[in-house]
Amino acid sequence: MSYNKNRFRHLLMFSLLVLTSCSNDGKTSSPLSEHESINSEQTSIVTKSDDVTTVDSIISSSEEEVSEVTSEEIVMKRESYTNPLYDRDFPDPSGVYDPVQRAWFLYATGGRILKSTDGVTFTHAAYTFQTIPDWGTPGAGFWAPEVQYIGGQYVMYYSLSVWGDSNPGIGVATAPRPQGPWTDRGKLFRSLEIGVNNSIDPGVFISEDGKVYMIWGSMRGNYIVELTSDGLALKDATPEAASLSKIRVAGLDTSISWTVDTYEAAYVRYFNGYYYLFLSMGTCCEGVNSTYQVVVSRSKSPTGPYVDHLNREMTARNVGKLVIQKNDFFVGTGHNSVIDDVNGEPWFYYHAFHKEGTGTSRVLLMERLLFDDEGWPYVQGFEASKKERIGPYYFKEVTE
Repeated sequence: MSYNKNRFRHLLMFSLLVLTSCSNDGKTSSPLSEHESINSEQTSIVTKSDDVTTVDSIISSSEEEVSEVTSEEIVMKRESYTNPLYDRDFPDPSGVYDPVQRAWFLYATGGRILKSTDGVTFTHAAYTFQTIPDWGTPGAGFWAPEVQYIGGQYVMYYSLSVWGDSNPGIGVATAPRPQGPWTDRGKLFRSLEIGVNNSIDPGVFISEDGKVYMIWGSMRGNYIVELTSDGLALKDATPEAASLSKIRVAGLDTSISWTVDTYEAAYVRYFNGYYYLFLSMGTCCEGVNSTYQVVVSRSKSPTGPYVDHLNREMTARNVGKLVIQKNDFFVGTGHNSVIDDVNGEPWFYYHAFHKEGTGTSRVLLMERLLFDDEGWPYVQGFEASKKERIGPYYFKEVTE
């Protein structure tokens, strides 16, 4: 998922870079137009006066100890890209940007981790686990990981499930770096303990007052609970206690059967006074016949109620404002996350099938997240892009 903004306040290097990149004789950078040409300027210098910013760095890569003070010139750049970003199976993507390594890390069902230093070129970095945790249903797969930076460490939430599982569940793991090594901390809960059928697809976020919440559930009801401040346990201590305090924020009551016009893959981001709840609806996994699309709602409160642009509460079927849907190139567009680039601009990551493909791989795609005049997020054209576009801002350093 997105980064935790509190972490940036505690990283001296990144704070310095943000300060200089946002300062230019008292002016701040403005958002890019959705119609920006691919021929637009792709390189910005992080500067106040001389085209470069020189800083004395005492912070090393998170993989190495500090050995010496270096002088760095930091250049803010952008590269062009064409979807898909990663043309192999990479379903249910989520991720973080690590300001220490100046790199993006993305995670997928199955446990693969991708890394990029320029925001558009992703390569395999690691796997989350060498062996899938065994607390779930025998034969369960590792599904839909979600990562946050909480309390000085990376925290991963994951699902263990098989298709049609009557008792799937959600677990938690921790790591000092986004690429691991990951230490499993065991299960948070399973469906029968917390009273939510199909307990998969954890979406974790930190509210403006510092509380940690999780929304989860799939194609029935989507529920929210508060976690402990370190994100490693239910605030109510036991699943049975949390089952009494959980709140349904989307979909129908958990007792109904699987329903295609309800929701899964919850993801929450806070923008401009609202918590925005992104959800996927439709069929995720029918290859070229998949109908997945992403809708969004919002609330002033992290626990809801969440309503769409027509003021319809999300605790109903087939509501929400459209963000993205299929087109002539990609189908099954869904299960998104949002990561800000180094200029503070949000980017929308999701998976899809090639429409003319074999229907066996959900590949990784990315779009710039835009906002309309009423503050609702969407992607250009409400569909996957296929033409070349300019990607996120990233930092490139030249060390003397």
